[in-house]
Amino acid sequence: MDTRRPLRILATVLGTAGLLISGCSGGSSKGTSPSESATAPAPPVPAGLTSYYAQHLEWRDCGVEGFQCTTMIAPLDYEKPGSGDIKLAVSRKEATGPGRRVGSLLVNPGGPGGSAIEYLQSYAAVGYPAQVRARYDMVAIDPRGVARSEPVVCLSGPQMDTYTQVDQTPDDAREVTTLNNSFNEFADGCEQHSGEILPHVSTVETARDMDMLRALLGDEKLHYVGASYGTFLGATYAGLFPGRVGRLVLDGAMDPSLDAAQLNREQTAGFEIAFQAFAADCVKKKDCPLGTTSTADAAQRMKRFFTDLDARPIATGDARRLTESLGTTGVIAAMYDESAWPQLREALSAAQNGDGSGLLSLSDSYYERRPNGTYANLMFANAAVNCLDLSPAFTGPEAVIRAVPDFEKASPVFGKAFAWAALNCADWPVPPTGAPHRIEAKGAAPIVVVGTTRDPATPYKWARSLAGQLDSGTLLTYQGDGHTAYGRGSDCIDTAINTYLLEGTPPAEGKKCS
Repeated sequence: MDTRRPLRILATVLGTAGLLISGCSGGSSKGTSPSESATAPAPPVPAGLTSYYAQHLEWRDCGVEGFQCTTMIAPLDYEKPGSGDIKLAVSRKEATGPGRRVGSLLVNPGGPGGSAIEYLQSYAAVGYPAQVRARYDMVAIDPRGVARSEPVVCLSGPQMDTYTQVDQTPDDAREVTTLNNSFNEFADGCEQHSGEILPHVSTVETARDMDMLRALLGDEKLHYVGASYGTFLGATYAGLFPGRVGRLVLDGAMDPSLDAAQLNREQTAGFEIAFQAFAADCVKKKDCPLGTTSTADAAQRMKRFFTDLDARPIATGDARRLTESLGTTGVIAAMYDESAWPQLREALSAAQNGDGSGLLSLSDSYYERRPNGTYANLMFANAAVNCLDLSPAFTGPEAVIRAVPDFEKASPVFGKAFAWAALNCADWPVPPTGAPHRIEAKGAAPIVVVGTTRDPATPYKWARSLAGQLDSGTLLTYQGDGHTAYGRGSDCIDTAINTYLLEGTPPAEGKKCS
């Protein structure tokens, strides 16, 4: 597998993802059988959806060599299927052979808000192992409200530039009001531009869309690889349709049993763990911009750097100056992938010399800001889905102020910023339809849950929790850095997942890789 990928950042919970031969160790397997035959029966097509499940997909050339595209029609509101429709974009690359075709393999890169079609066409369908691509049709559907599937729109490019520069570590009442107003303006923009779709972009609805696509592709079971938020989507599917679960890989798992405040606080701790790993690596190098004494000193220097930016933003060669909020986002972006650490060291060194362009570039990658000043809809869809799936983490600034000490305990470097970022759903125009819940998916075929021990965005404890909740969950552990594990350089991880996808045999319970 070619593991060389450009830095790609997908927000997961916050509203604001040469070959190495690695070692691994196996543990004892669960008492359950890995057989895919002893599963729950597949339920019939839900009432009122027969015409949707019977539609014919008209495949056409995508304009991208080797890929086909189509449009699937789904009900906007599954509770009222006759009240209106939504058009969902789908793409595929057919199995190349040789070998018996297993079926379709749906992929989702996370977000919520990441374009699955972009991920398919730029990486999965060309970068997944050749033997997997040989035996699966590689398929992606942009979730409702995302990218090509009637995207949620909230702010213009200039408005987003303003939004991303608002101080997210307010020091006084005026700055608190400014930040709170920015969240309200964002939410108002979403309602103004996308009010009709806003109540119908939940993870449950997207999971139901995936089941419809499974049927239209002619597959009895859903085979799926989901990363980051894509694990929540896959687990939700398993909970709704356990009898239709095929081979599911949930990489960089989320924990559906946590509320929004818990998710944000635990993710904050995850980024602190990742920063500590970066700092430990940095201080070993003579050119480390955070000093060469200790990780504790590096953390203090990082905090002082952010404080200095708050007082004096620096030039970037762009009309925008590097503010504390943009600088923090740039550092956070590099925490997702340890291959970005050299880039971060260089960007921090330049910033200390008055050039903020490197950190601004990292921040722009996180927000998916294009060179022409426009933005992809990642952040719009991210907020729309998150604010619908769970009640807000905080209902107002006072609640954030009370929570800041706990967030700063979780991360002295990022805690305050992450606490205030979690205020974004407080005045969302659509009431939430989801709630924290355990997903057991009783009767489902074996499901592989992958966790990385120093994953910043989806802490390892979430993978342990999800694997424990799922009746047929098997935990596969990557002892390392970065967000997600499949295709990132561990031969042990890749072999275990490839074997599962191709043969249906999950790794032994407790298997650990490095």
